[in-house]
Formats: sequence, structure tokens, C-alpha cells
Amino acid sequence: MVRHTKDENETPRRVSRRQVLLALTASAAALVAAGCAPAAAPSPTVAPKPAATTAPAPVATAAPAPAATQAPAQSGAAKPFAGVQLNVACFPVGYTNNIKDYFPEFEQQTGMKINYDLLAFAVYNQRADVELSTKGSAWDVMNITYIYSMKWIGAGWFTNLEDYIKDANKTPKDWGADDFSSGAIAPMTDDKGARFGFPFMAGTYAAGWARPDLVEKAGLKLPTTLDEMMKVMAAVNDKEGTKAFVTDNLHHWNAIPYMMNFGGKIFKDPPNNVTPTLDMPESVQGADYFAKLLREYSPEGVLSYTDDQAMTAQMEGRANLRTNSIDWFAPIAADPTKSKTAKLITVTELPAGPKGNFPASNSHGYGIPIGSKKKDAAWEFMKWANSKELVMRMITEKGYGSPVRLSAISSPEFKKKMQINGVDVAAIYGKILDLGGKGGFMKYRIVPVFPQVGAAINKAISAIATKQMSAEAAMKQAQQEAITDIKKAGFKIDA
Repeated sequence: MVRHTKDENETPRRVSRRQVLLALTASAAALVAAGCAPAAAPSPTVAPKPAATTAPAPVATAAPAPAATQAPAQSGAAKPFAGVQLNVACFPVGYTNNIKDYFPEFEQQTGMKINYDLLAFAVYNQRADVELSTKGSAWDVMNITYIYSMKWIGAGWFTNLEDYIKDANKTPKDWGADDFSSGAIAPMTDDKGARFGFPFMAGTYAAGWARPDLVEKAGLKLPTTLDEMMKVMAAVNDKEGTKAFVTDNLHHWNAIPYMMNFGGKIFKDPPNNVTPTLDMPESVQGADYFAKLLREYSPEGVLSYTDDQAMTAQMEGRANLRTNSIDWFAPIAADPTKSKTAKLITVTELPAGPKGNFPASNSHGYGIPIGSKKKDAAWEFMKWANSKELVMRMITEKGYGSPVRLSAISSPEFKKKMQINGVDVAAIYGKILDLGGKGGFMKYRIVPVFPQVGAAINKAISAIATKQMSAEAAMKQAQQEAITDIKKAGFKIDA
């Protein structure tokens, strides 16, 4: 049964259990206000709707063939989990929308029945937080949301999967537990490297140019630095009715790479030292740069744009550059009958700042809550859902654009799907995902109090973009709000 509610690194030493549990006292309203939605888009085969805030429904396809990960059901053979009802919960994105089309195969092969809850992102995270903290058994498989991974795993609310991985009777060696990008698997591990989940998708931050021809007409090249990028913005803005830039309103995802490229930081040394650093000069400079893009080069009303509205602006040729997860660019090139810029769009890495390039990345994955009473069945589902075979089928049959298995990322099928007007976007995707893991600069985002800090950043960027406050004043206010929230959550800081 499917119940679908549509709406909207290496990891160093973890914070103490006391700190993690104290973090639960943080305001639920702040968590919603932070709006930490996953930076991953619908699969490229899905046509967007201009003002939709939910993940699009999957494209209807012919009934897929039985998955190669499971042996065909034999007539009269006993099914290993006959009669088991497995409760699975997540939020809607391309992968989680599309996988339900394959549930009948899994149910036929195992005898299980899947009760599938897809909840709006903020609703899911609030309910998951309560369910996990009480060690309840309502759900047997749950998404480990990136920004909550440290909190949930650190508190001991998810099952250590190492015994399942090492048991040859439960996990064939060729399943490939080590076939996951380091950047994607890192948030699913504890400080000793034990795995508590396996990711099914990732977001990787890059630059998508819907009208690169306007840059060429201006006598310029696509920029490789932020200085060059601002010159390009000024040169192409409003040419042929196209604004130079567009983005959605999740500023604490979109703006932070700019802040970091200028040398800014969110915390002093996450996750061990969560003293906020939002008012350091480099953070202020990066925030000011990003706010200028919103104020001077973006469509009117951009401060309230959703992901779908930003993507539609590019599809219709009303906006040129967007810097966000690569998944949001693939649909623009997918269908020329629905996208005016399908034959034009190209993808590059985010232009570097004075201190380098720090493109954001994240991942989400399935885990088994500690309170589940059906852990063996839950692991059977996870093996199937994260299997090499199903991942490849979703790439070829659904246009899945954010795999995290190394074998899938390097596969000819994925490379073919992610060729956008001659650009090897699969290579850019893999590079950014790996960089985020090895570089460790994304650790700020898994700090338990980041949602509250992210809300302060969102407010500051809006104030700067509308000239209600200077960048320095807005970021200083965000710093004070962050300090208050962090102390309220029970964390010690230097200030």
C-alpha cells in the first residue's frame, strides 16, 4: 500500500551524546523555517510545472522487467518474508517517487507488502525526529536526512549495519558495500567508520547556463572566476529578454558556496567547535556578492522562487545562469518540445573565488531505525533498493540523474544520459561529489544546530538583497541569532 502525501568527508569525532540529546530542545519552528530541503531535483524525464513545490510524479513507463538483484519467484516456493508488512518513510524526490513503480516486483519476490509514506520534507523531518527519539517502531526503513545525519546517528537512533554487511548469508559479497562515493557515504557513518545507512541520491552544486550564446555574443567566455562571472552578469543582463541570473529561495544552500569561495565559514571547526563565524569579513563579502546577483540580475520576485519556478525560468529562456544541484539542469535539456533552451544549455563548475572553489554537495539514504522490529526484512529492502542492478535500471528507464554508486557514475549508460549538449556532466557530478567527501568542507551542514543557523542566513541574505540592511549589519545580526540558538540547544561555543 502506498500512502503518498505530496507537498512540499571524512567525519571527525562526533559531539557528545549529551550535546546531541540537548539539541532536541531546539524549536521545531526553527527547523521548518530553515527549509533545509534536499538539493536534488526530479529525474530528467519529468516535465516541471512552473509553480510546483513538490517533486513531480514519475513518468509512466512500460512495466519493468524483474530486477536482476533477486532470484525469480519459483512456483510453489516459499517466500522468505511472506506476510511481512514493511513500513518505509521518506520525502518526495525523483528517486523516491520513481522507486515505488518497482515495488510490485519486490513484493512478488519476497512476499512482503510495502507500506510507503512519502511526506513533505519539513513534515517528514519533524515526525522522524520524534519517532527516532522515542525509539518507536512505526517505521522499519527511514531516510537519514543529510542535515540531521550527525544528530540521528550520533544519538544511536539508527542500526549499525556492519553485521549485516559482513554476514555472507545476508549480504552477497558482490552486492558492493564499498561501491559508494566517499562524499555520499560519509554522512551515513559514525566517527569509527561504521555504516548506518546507504545513500540513494546526492546533490552536487554546479553552474547551469541556459543561454550561453548570450555570453558569446557579448564577446566573452564562460567565466572560471567570480570576478569574471560578475562581469558576464553585467554584460548579458536583460539581453533578448533574459535576466542574467536566477535561483530559488533556499539561500543557506545557494549562498554558502559563494561565502566559502571568498574564504568564509559557517562554524569555526565543525563538528567539534560550532562557534559561528557568519560575521567574519570573508563570509560577509560572499553574502554580499550573492545578494547582488539577486538584487541586480534576477527576475522580479526571485526571493520567493521555488526550485520549479527557477528551472522554468531557464526552460523558457527568461533567465540564464543558475548555480545549484546538477539534477536541476538535466530536465532543461531533456525535451526540446518543452524547453526553449534545450539545445543551448551547458554546465560548468562553479566559478572559483579568491580562496578557491567549494561547491556544495549532500546525500540522503535509507537506514533502519533502532526501534524497528523487522530489521532483517528492512535490510532485505535496503539491499534491493540500493542494488547495482536497480540503480542502473532507474538510470536507463527513469532518467535517474543522481546515483551514488561508483559503478553507476562511471557507467556508459549514466555518461550517455548526462551528456548535455556535448558536455560530460557525469564527470563534473562525480568530481564534485568526491570533492565534498574528501575535502571535508561540507561538515558544517551536518552539525545538529545547522537548521537554526541556516534560518538566520536565509533572513540575512533577503535583508541584504532588498537593501534593508548592509551586508555587514545583516551578517552580524545573523551571527548573534546563531549564537543564541546554539547556546539554547546546549552546545558550548567560544563566544
